[in-house]
Amino acid sequence: MIVWTDSMSVFAAEPEKNEKIEQQRTALRAMAEETLNRLYEMQPSAKQVIAKSAGYAVFSNFGMKILFMGGGSGKGVAVARETGEETFMKMVEVQAGLGMGVKKFRLVWVFMDRKELISFIDSGFQVSGQGTAAAQVGDEGDALAGALSVMPGVYLYQLTDDGLAMELTVKGTKYFKDNSLN
Repeated sequence: MIVWTDSMSVFAAEPEKNEKIEQQRTALRAMAEETLNRLYEMQPSAKQVIAKSAGYAVFSNFGMKILFMGGGSGKGVAVARETGEETFMKMVEVQAGLGMGVKKFRLVWVFMDRKELISFIDSGFQVSGQGTAAAQVGDEGDALAGALSVMPGVYLYQLTDDGLAMELTVKGTKYFKDNSLN
């Protein structure tokens, strides 16, 4: 059997693939910008917190829970603030327990320490349990109002259609690099 390939077709397919990848990156950048603008409208001091941070990550998530099982997925972009370097990422979530519903939300992770940002990007986070809002962290209580303290130097804002959520339950959530976009 002889297989003949048209070399023009091979070269034509590659730019299409690259164009789709760039379209996905552009869409994630636009989502992140829109999410940050919404956050700054609801919590103006968040802009100063992010400006002082080592970096941040913005995710758009969709979750569903039916009876005893639930899950979710999302995509986002992590940005090293000092260099502007972007890393495109994914997240998946699995949860158990009684419930029913569908939820769309956005997450903004803020990393005050470069080490935590790099760890998030390179190793991802595996989060379980429930976060609660931090009323005050040092002398930055007002600046971090509406943010959850996930661990020292790592804060999380959750935006829903109704505004800022003051509580977040994350059960079996994994964040990792999106190899198809990086």
